[in-house]
Amino acid sequence: MTAQPPAPHSRTDTGVLAGELRVALASLVRRLREQADGMDLTRSQSSVLLRLEREGPATATALARAEGVRPQSMAKIVQALEAAGLVGGAADPKDGRKTLLSLTEAAREEFRTGRLAKQDWLTKALDTTLTAEEIDRLASVTDLLRRLAQFP
Repeated sequence: MTAQPPAPHSRTDTGVLAGELRVALASLVRRLREQADGMDLTRSQSSVLLRLEREGPATATALARAEGVRPQSMAKIVQALEAAGLVGGAADPKDGRKTLLSLTEAAREEFRTGRLAKQDWLTKALDTTLTAEEIDRLASVTDLLRRLAQFP
């Protein structure tokens, strides 16, 4: 009787996992977006607001470059955000010919209330849908998800 080699470890097909993860996360993101009764913004508008929140004031030209859109497209996005009272402009202290765009207090309040509504919904969903063991398992993967999000 000859010794059998150890069975190879089963390995998850990362392509299949990537597809399942993408679908699950997209569904969760959609549900979270539904929870905030905020303004009806386009993805481009939301992206610009998030960039201004994270990185601080910026010119429309810098925003266009960062968002990968034409300056004319960014001008329309900024106009809509200004009309909604979410973005305001002030002269750039380094170059008075330029305008620095920043979030208004209304936009900051919108972020606060929207995030609280999303967190409240997700807390309730976790508490009512998952067992304590499942919550612990989910907690153990949050760092992994953060690392994936950092991949270039």
